[in-house]
Amino acid sequence: MSGRQTEAPRRDAAGTAPRVLIVDDEPQLVRALAINLRARGYRIDAAPDGATALRSAAERRPDVVVLDLGLPDMDGTDVIRGLRGWTRVPVIVLSARHASDEKVGALDAGADDYVTKPFGMDELLARLRAAVRRAAPADGEDLAVVETASFTVDLAARKVDRGGADVRLTPTEWHVLEVLVRNPGRLVEQKRLLREVWGPGYETETNYLRVYLAQLRRKLEADPSHPRHLITEPGMGYRFEF
Repeated sequence: MSGRQTEAPRRDAAGTAPRVLIVDDEPQLVRALAINLRARGYRIDAAPDGATALRSAAERRPDVVVLDLGLPDMDGTDVIRGLRGWTRVPVIVLSARHASDEKVGALDAGADDYVTKPFGMDELLARLRAAVRRAAPADGEDLAVVETASFTVDLAARKVDRGGADVRLTPTEWHVLEVLVRNPGRLVEQKRLLREVWGPGYETETNYLRVYLAQLRRKLEADPSHPRHLITEPGMGYRFEF
């Protein structure tokens, strides 16, 4: 890893430099990256594993995540999926894995870019700047925690709370709820929901949705027979309301 001084990162309207979350379990690499990026004006947070990275992202709201795939507690693609449950923050994978299927897997999980080790600092800086430019401006902050009158969904921690108690959801129930909560107030068509949760071969299995929405309502709604938050649009799809 080598480089020379390049242009400073673009600051926002308040004059604040971009915050970068470095997720890697190699202390020497993290230290070298932090020194180089701070010297160029970036603000830096670091996480040695996936769980810490997800907590840090929810609490600190980075502008870019630089992520290694080989983490001690989970694969980096699981971190990407965890982030994509609630935020559009650009993710640049920084990995020693060169195989094309590894790259495809990371990009399919939601990564924005992929840089293989070893790398040049100038290249990484250019990719950082491009990621910040490409990031879609949000009309509000990404929602990590969604609260309703009946329950609370923590998208970063992948947990649901109702009345102060954790609600146990199956992985499929969580995935259905996550897709709806990520699209508040908007109709999610049946085919799209089936495709995102079960895959492209299940787009006609509408009975799956009836079963899982009924289960979610029993667990989350104050009155499952008259839901306030998980709404059915007959013949079209479903909608989440606060």
